Amino acid sequence: MKKFDITEQWRESSFKALIPFIVFIFFYFGFSIATKDFSKVPMTVAFIISSAVALILNHKEKLNKKIEVFALGMGNKDIMIMCLVFILAGAFAATAKMIGGVDAAVMIAQHFIPAQFMVSGLFVISALISLSIGTSCGTIAALVPIAVTLSQTFGFNPSVVLGATVGGAMFGDNISLISDTTIASTRTQNVDMRDKMLYSLRIVIVPAILCVILYMLPIFAGVNVSNIFTTVNLDSYIKIFPYILLLVLGVSGINVMFLLLIGTILNTIIGIHYGIFDIFGAFTCIGDGTVSMANTLIVAMLAGGLLKMVRYNGGITYIIKQTKHLITNKKLCEFGICILVGIINLFTANNTVAIITAGPIAKELSQTYGVNPKRTASLLDTTSCFVQGLIPYGAQILIATSLASSIGVSSFTIMKGLFYPLLLGFGIAISVITAKK
Repeated sequence: MKKFDITEQWRESSFKALIPFIVFIFFYFGFSIATKDFSKVPMTVAFIISSAVALILNHKEKLNKKIEVFALGMGNKDIMIMCLVFILAGAFAATAKMIGGVDAAVMIAQHFIPAQFMVSGLFVISALISLSIGTSCGTIAALVPIAVTLSQTFGFNPSVVLGATVGGAMFGDNISLISDTTIASTRTQNVDMRDKMLYSLRIVIVPAILCVILYMLPIFAGVNVSNIFTTVNLDSYIKIFPYILLLVLGVSGINVMFLLLIGTILNTIIGIHYGIFDIFGAFTCIGDGTVSMANTLIVAMLAGGLLKMVRYNGGITYIIKQTKHLITNKKLCEFGICILVGIINLFTANNTVAIITAGPIAKELSQTYGVNPKRTASLLDTTSCFVQGLIPYGAQILIATSLASSIGVSSFTIMKGLFYPLLLGFGIAISVITAKK
């Protein structure tokens, strides 16, 4: 007899299943707006309360079974992989900072990049690294400590510097050939990754250029940066070597977790060589770095459990069915695809999961209304990137917030200077409106 698998039993479409997410939005945003302080309500508390609501729903189901479903969501493979990236990112960032790699990178940036182009340069560098290694999270993990030091040393607005870093990483990840979102969107539509990238470039290139120009404006210049001149020696290049290796190896498509692990080992070797710490000091530094990501890990797992409950109770099915009812022609089909993946991304906080969930439905709609599958793949990827940059509980914002905790920033602090997703949203809308019928 086949063993019962709780993941195989899904309920019919139900708006009621979305109530926990509505509670989360009203609780987190409501209190934050009322107090005019988004740090008043920790995101972990908001997720705990909304998760409790999810477990209370559906009185006909036994509590033990609902807890089992929730736990399965917390331990989802994608969630655990994301947590591993967070852990390794914390270790890499901590060791890089300890050996002076962050300060060295700032010195080199100051040496070669003119003051008025510093923030724009950070956006471009972040985009290139993300494009190379195929992950915005890994890029953010590597560059946020540098962005924090730029903010502290040269007087840059933390919102702008961190926003440029996160925005550049999301732009590069969106068009990377080895990105999870690219792979997911092209596989669900059965198209070539390079073709999808070319379609995406038509949408994202103008928003990216506008971002570069915006970050050049005098209002975003640091107060001290123009008066500081630096000299760069061999030691500085040695200390940023792990960053350079991260970029070079990323081009070949090496797994980001392996890259972060190798980077941490190299940081340890460099630190011991320069007498910054011994092996046990390195262990302490690595341990502190991993522990610093605890809040991010908790939010990621609670979000995974909450998503599982919503899906189990028919919430995602409800969203998909309601979206399909609104579509009657090709243009509305494209908007419908964007709305579908966007709403799912809003509730899952994971753009890859959103694409995988919406992909089959998007393919069916595209075939019905004659939308090019290459364009469908592009719309799935770019829309999920747009939404991911607007949610304060997304992985990219969370990891940036954790690594920038030393300067006391919140998710909304970063989002104030995160221009790329907003410009991308306008780019998507214009692309769909002006598309040929």
